[in-house]
Amino acid sequence: MRKNSIKLTRINNEVMRELSNIIRGEIKDPRINPMTSVVATDVAPDLKTCKAYISVLGDEESQKNTIKGLKSAEGYIRMQLAKNLNLRNTPEIIFVLDQSIEYGVNMSKLIDEVNKNVEDEQ
Repeated sequence: MRKNSIKLTRINNEVMRELSNIIRGEIKDPRINPMTSVVATDVAPDLKTCKAYISVLGDEESQKNTIKGLKSAEGYIRMQLAKNLNLRNTPEIIFVLDQSIEYGVNMSKLIDEVNKNVEDEQ
């Protein structure tokens, strides 16, 4: 795996920031959960594709609907990215559901539960 250059890291951060702003403020699709956040972006070195890791706070149905809504609004999102970012190519966005935040919350609950049980036994 190739190490990210400083330029590519900066592009990833800019795309992530703009994508968050667009999803939060400009898309009016009712399928998209209001508790949606962009966790990370991975722009290819040739600027042709971008994987956007999306985290949705909600049940599984809400997560699926949010991804469907984002995929249907991909053209609009890409147009807004082209307008807001000055890149040679505007990357094609691939939305990937990221469940790491939800996994962390569940693990934290389990740890608290175990700690509570240990304190009760003592």
